[in-house]
Amino acid sequence: MTGNEHGGRLGEEFFTPGSSSFTEFLATHRPELLSTRRVLPDGVRAAPDQVPHGTTVLALSFRDGVLIAGDRRATMGNLIAQRDLEKVHPADDCTAVAFAGTVGLALDMVKLYQVELAHFEKIEGVAMTLDGKARRLAGMIRQNLGQAMQGLAVVPLLVGYDPAGAAGERGRIFSFDIAGGLYEKAGFHAEGSGSPYARGALKKLFRKGLDRREAALTALQALYDAADDDSATGGPDINRQIFPIVSVITEDGFERLPETETAALSREMVEQRRARPEGPNATP
Repeated sequence: MTGNEHGGRLGEEFFTPGSSSFTEFLATHRPELLSTRRVLPDGVRAAPDQVPHGTTVLALSFRDGVLIAGDRRATMGNLIAQRDLEKVHPADDCTAVAFAGTVGLALDMVKLYQVELAHFEKIEGVAMTLDGKARRLAGMIRQNLGQAMQGLAVVPLLVGYDPAGAAGERGRIFSFDIAGGLYEKAGFHAEGSGSPYARGALKKLFRKGLDRREAALTALQALYDAADDDSATGGPDINRQIFPIVSVITEDGFERLPETETAALSREMVEQRRARPEGPNATP
């Protein structure tokens, strides 16, 4: 796409009016660049112990917006493939995406989704609506269905700030299945191998009106519970200084909590667990 094949000049396709979807542009002119459309040969299935997989990510709404977080571990079968994987990424100024599933495909999908939103805004002159962003990501997941059926699934979690929502309810959460099914979740949600344990903790600890600090501690408690029961989920690694990624989206936009803040909250949470290993009780 550099223009080298046209003597250093951009090809005609760059000057022809078309869709506001960058994915559709690639599918038409350079489909080989779309990693989500490469299907393995018939009868071949990816071995789970040969491909890194990301595990637990979660989101919850709070008073000023929405929080999204993820542990840092990637596994290949029973091996730890990476201890400091970043599973939470901004999609644009008011939207973020986290992923569980096949790491290589997920990272490609996140990058393509970021370009997709930027391309739409440049072509149309306005940002895509939050509902439109959710539907667009669902379509990209659907394109990966062939690989998902062969063991290379990607399961994102999308959050965004919707200024049209009622006060205290402007943070929205969307989940997906491997076929591109789209589901909006109320309050909180989690995806990945540790998600049943994380959702159990969130069900116990979540309440409306949490401030940012309370929401971050709730997310860390839920990830800790997931790591406690799911070997593929990594808890805070105090010795290596590796902590979960926690980000928020408010009316001021996307913000990743500084490493110092996440580290301090993680240490506080771990210290609380010394006295109460099973975690805090539900708030009345």
